[in-house]
Amino acid sequence: MRFLRNPTAFVVFGATAAFCTYACMYAFRRGITAVTFEGMVFAGVSYKIWLVTAQVFGYAVSKGIGVKVVSEMSPGRRATNILLFVVVALLALLGFALVPAPWNIVFLFLNGLPLGMVYGTMLGFLEGRRQTDALVAGLTASFIFASGFVKTVALTIKADWGVSEFWLPFVTGSLFVLPMLISIYALTLLPPPTDEDRALRTERRPMNAAERQLFVGNFRLGLILLIASYVLLSAFRDFRDNFGPEILKDAGVSNPSIFAKTETLVAVGILIVMGLLQRVTDNFKAFTLLNGLMLMGGALVGLSTYAYSIGVLSPGNWFLLTGLGLYMAYVPCNGLYFERLIASFRYVSTVGFIVTLADWYGYLGSVGVLLYKNFGHANISYREFFMAGAYIMAAFYVVLVIASFIYFKRRYGQTEKLVAVPEF
Repeated sequence: MRFLRNPTAFVVFGATAAFCTYACMYAFRRGITAVTFEGMVFAGVSYKIWLVTAQVFGYAVSKGIGVKVVSEMSPGRRATNILLFVVVALLALLGFALVPAPWNIVFLFLNGLPLGMVYGTMLGFLEGRRQTDALVAGLTASFIFASGFVKTVALTIKADWGVSEFWLPFVTGSLFVLPMLISIYALTLLPPPTDEDRALRTERRPMNAAERQLFVGNFRLGLILLIASYVLLSAFRDFRDNFGPEILKDAGVSNPSIFAKTETLVAVGILIVMGLLQRVTDNFKAFTLLNGLMLMGGALVGLSTYAYSIGVLSPGNWFLLTGLGLYMAYVPCNGLYFERLIASFRYVSTVGFIVTLADWYGYLGSVGVLLYKNFGHANISYREFFMAGAYIMAAFYVVLVIASFIYFKRRYGQTEKLVAVPEF
């Protein structure tokens, strides 16, 4: 399309397409988190715990499968695969509605199983471009906004339409089928990276098993430290996302619109900050700034929780600030951190592989937190557990991010002295 030759039009169109596609995907996944299934138990365990754990475990397994599938996927298969992932997820939600409890728990696992590969696949449309920062900002802003938006839509449907808790996820997802199709089509209209893009950001191409092993081996210690920090962050973020209604209810907030309000404010703020990084052409300088932003975000989670605990912050403002800090740290690791890392070291590879690898461990950590909360501290409220997690996550996260940055900074200094650069 001719108008996409204009840089501004390309960024606006691409970021909007990415935002809408992933926001629609959330409707196929997050409808279940809007309801509490209050009073329902299975084998002495809260029914929602079973459902959320099954879905998150499916998502984690999906990330493990996606390490291979996403990294080896050819550009021509991306749109078709995203569509296939979403259709399978929606059919699983239909099964959840039709099959009686507790046998329908397995359908939440099947719902999460394909959706974990959507994000890494979408990154393939956006990475390796001089405008990638702005494009990925649009993509990542979507999952901040959509998390609250989908909860609000689902709760509104439940209140106004009288839809049962079991049918609510399917009905919510069905409303977004047409917008999803339009958004996926828009992504296919994006032209491939130019020669200038490849010169500035390094060529991106699918990676086979040997190439993936080589990449991990080349940056092993730095990746271990970074992924360890990401596991803490991802588990904390997922817990907040899955049990937001319970956390706020315990804090005395019952207005369903609070989710869309808080997450929209956070999304706008993060979108602006991430978009401005496009102005930084030096890749390692941008990488350094991203690390600084991540450290500030981790610290904000802990500090805002302390302020709330001593009565300085209201529950709504506390929830807003933990979201802001959380996503300041979380968003860079969902694309831009690895985008600038690859570009700094001139390593021909794909961001989708590294992000999916990190997500795999992140969601395994999330499953672990869910199991620990239910079986280790079942009597502690979600709010109290969330507050304790905020302190632990903030402290360890900051230390791990600093350590990983020191590693990559030293490696970058060594790389600059080399005549050859690592490419395969």
